[in-house]
Amino acid sequence: MDYVLPALAVFSAAASITPGPNNIMLMASGANFGFLRSAPHLCGVSAGVFTITSLIGLGLMPVFDALPVLQTVLRVVAAIYLLWLACKIAFAVPPEATAKAASPLTFFQSAAFQGVNPKIWATGSSVVTLFAGDRLFTSILLVAIAFALIGLVSNAIWAGMGTALRNRLSGPRLRAFNIAMALLLVASIYPMLFR
Repeated sequence: MDYVLPALAVFSAAASITPGPNNIMLMASGANFGFLRSAPHLCGVSAGVFTITSLIGLGLMPVFDALPVLQTVLRVVAAIYLLWLACKIAFAVPPEATAKAASPLTFFQSAAFQGVNPKIWATGSSVVTLFAGDRLFTSILLVAIAFALIGLVSNAIWAGMGTALRNRLSGPRLRAFNIAMALLLVASIYPMLFR
């Protein structure tokens, strides 16, 4: 397995740094709430990625293969949830608002979102197939941990980019940024529904 680790690291970095629902939401969260307030959202993503990747490795994908209607249901639920999140981002309350009026996703909300995040299902299936093909528990665990930790670093970069923009965004510019992030999130739905 030692010779596989560099390839696993490269695959995980490429899969997690590329734009997707998590990265778009974390960038918007960083811009609206700052890095520290977005940290539970960030950590929840990694926990969810670890859980979904582990479940895939432990045999969940054959269930989806046997019951294709579950894949359709998952895509529809994901699309509805992503549209709701896009609206939440587009109409986010400015950072100056009270903490009660505006808040980032919580750890549990972002962890649960991974269950309907189509990018995680696709990349999780790929990483398990490529690097834990033997389906040994230790291999699955190592792959899931590596994928989640490398994803944490990649996602942190996106949240950091949003945080770096935070001081440059205010008033109409923040509104335009939030609408742009919401539109990108909506655009990420298209390939999922029409592939």
